[in-house]
Amino acid sequence: MTKTFCIVGAGFSGAVLARALVSNENIRCVVIDERDHVGGNCHTKRDTKTNIMEHCYGPHIFHTDSKKVWQYVNQFGNFHPFINRIKAINSHGVFSLPINLHTINQFFEKTFSPTEAKAYLAEIREKNISNPKNFEEQALSMIGRELYEAFFLGYTKKQWGLDPTQIPASVMKRLPVRFDYNDNYYSSQYQGIPEEGYTAVIKRILDHPNIEVQLNQKAEREIINYFDHLFWTGTIDSFFSHQFGTLSYRTVYWEKQYFEGDYQGNALINYTDLSVPYTRIHEHKHFTPWEKHEKSIVFTEYSKLTEGSDTPYYPICTIEDKALFQKYKTLAESSNKISFLGRLGTYQYLDMDQVIAQSLNFSEEVLNAIKRKTPIPVFNQNFR
Repeated sequence: MTKTFCIVGAGFSGAVLARALVSNENIRCVVIDERDHVGGNCHTKRDTKTNIMEHCYGPHIFHTDSKKVWQYVNQFGNFHPFINRIKAINSHGVFSLPINLHTINQFFEKTFSPTEAKAYLAEIREKNISNPKNFEEQALSMIGRELYEAFFLGYTKKQWGLDPTQIPASVMKRLPVRFDYNDNYYSSQYQGIPEEGYTAVIKRILDHPNIEVQLNQKAEREIINYFDHLFWTGTIDSFFSHQFGTLSYRTVYWEKQYFEGDYQGNALINYTDLSVPYTRIHEHKHFTPWEKHEKSIVFTEYSKLTEGSDTPYYPICTIEDKALFQKYKTLAESSNKISFLGRLGTYQYLDMDQVIAQSLNFSEEVLNAIKRKTPIPVFNQNFR
């Protein structure tokens, strides 16, 4: 007997899940999205004036240590190698991020060896913080006050709209500090950007006779009544009509400009001083260095708290938010015919490769549940 599942959201979460589920010939998936395109926040398209591949909802560089995930995405598109070399501008000058040996030597006007730089940071870090409780304490215990204030204090306030003492220490822990001249922002084994853009990749993932895609369709909770099961990749609090309150997210928006030639010479430059209102500038032709473009499109990025009809990008995950999410999680687990996944559905900060891994793992759990005739899980157990 054929089962028909509805998946809300045509980004990587929903597309990968749909493709995996229809490996069972008795499953049909209807993927719906309120936007007029697939791809979610990874959506890319050619700018009509310049033919540059535009990352419509902000820059996305694919990186992973998972060979399984890397092989998966390369089935659906040719990923060119791409190294993300971020620069930071502040009142001290122009520097490379993440903090590395060149950053340290340039900032302190030194010529340290790796051993000397490590010893210097050990000396200037705040040693009285043995168990960092927030972003600021984690930074001060890792790199000391001068580097923290120059590179992270202002930028973090702009990006998150919170004092760094309100942000979990885990956010700072994700940022590497290197004692060599490696300025690759990521440490992942596999790094790249798809030649034809992310939307082309996701279209191919969804290209299957048992997958139907419906765009320009806003999903309401009642849709659950028309399918055997509903998989929701949107915000979990919106599904439950915010009955316990609204989870906090950050959103980003941009000012787009056209330029002749090369505007900044790099894909991404962060502006870390609080006196500069924007967080970073991205120049999109530098995301496709295998292409040549005489003109350029430049995006100046701002961040603010999500409100009204804003698109949520980053879960803020304060202590209060985590407690509120647990209420929604408990409510979800008492519901029938509904599962949640993705960054918004599980209220987690997930990179693209983690989203794909989550959907692949979850699809196995779903297929096993169907085979055993047990209830479909509400959340992927590997991620919660």
